[in-house]
Amino acid sequence: MADWKLRKQILQAASACMALFGVLALYIVYLTTWAAKDLSSNPLNMRSAAARADIWRGTIYDASGTVLAETADDGMRRYPFGKMMAAVTGYNGENIGSTGVEGHANRALLGLTDDMQRMGPLAQLLQTGRGNDVRLTVDANAQKAAYEGLAGRRGAVVVLDAETGAVLAMVSTPAYDPNDIETNWKVLSKQADGALLNRCVQGLYPPGSTIKPMIADAALTEGATDEKEVFDCTGTLDVGGGHTIGESHGEVHGKVILRDAVTESCNVTFGTLGMRLGDAKLKKAYERFGFAEGIGEDIVMEPSHLPDFGKLSNGDQAQVAIGQGTLLVTPMHMALLADAFANGGRIMKPYLVQQVVSPNGMVVSETQPSVWRTATSPEMAAIIDSYMERVVEKGTGRAAHVFGVRVTGKTGTAENSAGADHAWFIGSADLPKRKIVFAVLVENGGGGGTEAAPIARRIIESLA
Repeated sequence: MADWKLRKQILQAASACMALFGVLALYIVYLTTWAAKDLSSNPLNMRSAAARADIWRGTIYDASGTVLAETADDGMRRYPFGKMMAAVTGYNGENIGSTGVEGHANRALLGLTDDMQRMGPLAQLLQTGRGNDVRLTVDANAQKAAYEGLAGRRGAVVVLDAETGAVLAMVSTPAYDPNDIETNWKVLSKQADGALLNRCVQGLYPPGSTIKPMIADAALTEGATDEKEVFDCTGTLDVGGGHTIGESHGEVHGKVILRDAVTESCNVTFGTLGMRLGDAKLKKAYERFGFAEGIGEDIVMEPSHLPDFGKLSNGDQAQVAIGQGTLLVTPMHMALLADAFANGGRIMKPYLVQQVVSPNGMVVSETQPSVWRTATSPEMAAIIDSYMERVVEKGTGRAAHVFGVRVTGKTGTAENSAGADHAWFIGSADLPKRKIVFAVLVENGGGGGTEAAPIARRIIESLA
């Protein structure tokens, strides 16, 4: 009897050990498969930190081969363009980690692959002493034009190739100098909305009237209006509950069709359309153009702050349709909105890294353009695109006009509860070598037509 009890206890102990061994085996499988990529790129991974100390970090180039970041003879990282390229290159510091291209292309710059990272110590047998070089899509001339156009004011500029999604310029000001980032880290890190904030992808702002092309698309698509309907703008719109929406500077546009309403940025027309569309169709439009989604990969964009659709009053619907209320978006997303109308309804997935090149000159990887989403039909995109062209020819965006270049646009003057209005301008330009789309934001800048549109013109001229 005693022997039977002993054997039972041994069996129970063995079963428990086997169960624990099975759990451990499953956990190891989990770590080496599903979690491997995240763990290998985690900044707390000491193996990666040790590897960095022994590897000559690769060079970052712009699209034409200009050096944006390199490792000097003393082993320190050097950034020839300093603040101008900070939103693109980011920084790499021994004690502060990395961000920007230095962050999301970290393994490529170290010459590491996902497979090698998972191999542990065995990877050292395959590791070379020099990392790979990274060639970006950025054009240094466009970046310089955008940076100088902001002239030290708080703001952001995003410029994309309309047909591929390649990022040609990404500027955020104020900016930090990545050459001395660690020295100034304590001061910079205490500034919540200061130089470390990449306003292009992390800054959230009301879009103001730059959202109106999308609302025009939604109204036509959903049958809330047509191109021939005449709206009577008396300068104010009654939205119920004793509230009204007025025109900028007390303007009165009179009788306008939808094309004219876009050209003159008529709040009465678009407030009316917002109430006609209602919550469900407004929500559908914002989802159709991707405002409820992120992008991922090398463009980590802050998600938009959308209104609580389903609970909006008439006044709220009107506000959402003119880019106000609780709606907040990033400059990057507004450039993507411009892409929808410039690129036949398709929004291309934005990307920064064009190629990863090994020390011996072999192309390790190359990014291929891809469609992020199809937001509208080619026919509808062509209609809205023609409206936006008229904004530059005859409307509020005339300051963006460039002789001999077809330019489209939409201005925005977004009300800001914390200070002066933000100035916006989004649009496109047909250049000899490519078609571009852009979004320009000047914080507390005032009128989009007077403050943001001239920056767009400067960028277009730098690429023409």
